[in-house]
Amino acid sequence: MRLKTNIWVAAYLRRCQGAGIFGAVRRRGAEEAGAVFVKVALLDGSAMLFAPAPQTVYDDARPVDRLFVPISPQPVPEATVEERLAKEIRFDPDAWIIETEDKEGRYFLELARS
Repeated sequence: MRLKTNIWVAAYLRRCQGAGIFGAVRRRGAEEAGAVFVKVALLDGSAMLFAPAPQTVYDDARPVDRLFVPISPQPVPEATVEERLAKEIRFDPDAWIIETEDKEGRYFLELARS
């Protein structure tokens, strides 16, 4: 059984905090099953963005873990990431946006295999 989104987000932010990384919920979505987008700001005007992996990457019909795919695996200007996030919110108003700040670009997410 997959964790509710609000519990997963709290645990993720705690993981970041434990590593000395500031993180915050920028937009709260659906409590139980909202999609989560993670922005990693590198504090130099650039950022990376991670989105939920599509259902096709999961092995079974009821995934337990949350997998992510890098939308911008290499740093891009923050404005580019913000434009993408605005589009995602228009498409899915129940989505969550989590933002972390780390000069090293650490993200602590499980990525889907390519």
